[in-house]
Amino acid sequence: MNAKRGDWVRIHKIVLNVGERAPNIPEDTQNVPLELWDKGFLINEEAKLGDIVEVETYIGRRIEGTLIEVNPYWGHDYGKAVPEILYIGRQARQLLEEGEIND
Repeated sequence: MNAKRGDWVRIHKIVLNVGERAPNIPEDTQNVPLELWDKGFLINEEAKLGDIVEVETYIGRRIEGTLIEVNPYWGHDYGKAVPEILYIGRQARQLLEEGEIND
């Protein structure tokens, strides 16, 4: 997918390779690179997935990385509804109104 200047994109970058990390971190952490994923507005005029690009993050930082996604979105949720907790708010409000809960 192609992106153009101003598009909201996600980038990836290796910040520190294996062997460049601090010696006092756990061994399993030392054995993997330190990676960065971030989102921002594309600065380049145009780019395609896999290109090295520059973005401006929402708070104004400018960073470089490999373009991995155009118009990224959250792909997670909070799971299925739990019937037992659906009415907690209503029950609490009722108890407060009846004066059964004290400060």
